[in-house]
Amino acid sequence: MSSLFKALNKISLIKQIIIGLILGIVISLASPDIGQELSLLGIIFVGALKGIAPLLVFFLIIAAISRHRAGKETNMKNILYLYMIGTFLSALTAVIVSFIFPTTLTLVTNAADAKAPEGIVQVLTTLLKNVVDNPFHAIMTGNYIGILGWSTMIGLALRHANDTTKEVMENISNAITVVVQWVIHFAPFGIMGLVADTISTSGIDALIGYFRLLAILLGSMFFVALVINPIIVFMKIKRNPYPLVIKCLRESGITAFFTRSSAANIPVNMDLAKRLNINPDTYSISIPLGATINMGGAAITITIMALAAANTLNIQVDMPTAFLLSIIATLGACGASGVAGGSLLLIPLACSLFGISNDVAMQVVGVGFIIGVLQDSTETALNSSTDILFTAASEFAKSGYPETLDV
Repeated sequence: MSSLFKALNKISLIKQIIIGLILGIVISLASPDIGQELSLLGIIFVGALKGIAPLLVFFLIIAAISRHRAGKETNMKNILYLYMIGTFLSALTAVIVSFIFPTTLTLVTNAADAKAPEGIVQVLTTLLKNVVDNPFHAIMTGNYIGILGWSTMIGLALRHANDTTKEVMENISNAITVVVQWVIHFAPFGIMGLVADTISTSGIDALIGYFRLLAILLGSMFFVALVINPIIVFMKIKRNPYPLVIKCLRESGITAFFTRSSAANIPVNMDLAKRLNINPDTYSISIPLGATINMGGAAITITIMALAAANTLNIQVDMPTAFLLSIIATLGACGASGVAGGSLLLIPLACSLFGISNDVAMQVVGVGFIIGVLQDSTETALNSSTDILFTAASEFAKSGYPETLDV
């Protein structure tokens, strides 16, 4: 067994994940029953990541802020700017693509049971309430807004503590980081289980009828990932952005695609940030914050689905209204984590801009759940990989681009 682990450690994690991906596809196609049984591996892997991530974020932020010295920059202001401009440009891209390739929907009746928010004020109110959630409840439920709020306050309070106390907090965060690294080493097995289960249970039949809609959604996300984001990064670092872009997509986007959870991918991004030599005081805050508010993929989904609903009902949308939709989608996407169901349940909010009734809008949400196997996976991959991409770009703009960054 020891020899097996030594042999596996000689293979890079990304290559192990690719092997796990291929095995999952082959097994599920050869025997769907075995594929469904392998789903336990995926459940354990994602469950472990989701379970440890809130603790990791909580103690990392406390340790980072408590040891922060006055006058020491964390670069958070620049990262927040990149998060906002990236999400807005994603929404604007979705508007332009929707105008070039207008899409209509075949509405369904089996929409989600959950209640969608009634307006942007409700979304932002939910976020503010989550900030003051009970800290233990926030950790138990994965409420990262609450975790960010309380860990920041505790970290600020501990800045006046003695060095021994600060060292204890740092040791705890380091210990949890090691546990996370152990969990991440099981990613190939977890992803094998996730892929096998998805193909065995869902297949692709349900997606064929929505091929055009999926193509526009996924095409927009790929365009943002491979064109818009590199332009933003280039403007920041004044260097070829693609080595960094590809590295983030490869090492963060792939795992996020299969886990379909920005929260579960926080430890993966933390590990990549550490290997990129980014300031821990910066990434320990920016990564979990990005998983909460940096939602370019969600903005694309909200915008395209809302415009598709308008086209289905023959509602003419002019450019000023579409531009306003981009702003609403940006604000709504930032609040997606505070609403049960994420970006899909913010579609009715965007549809209300065109006077579309909630009944019809919730049917559009139902369509979203049908294509969610690919839409949500790609959306999460874009969201999560952009968290580490913009964090790294902002850091490299200040400290210098690493010449040895490999693709």
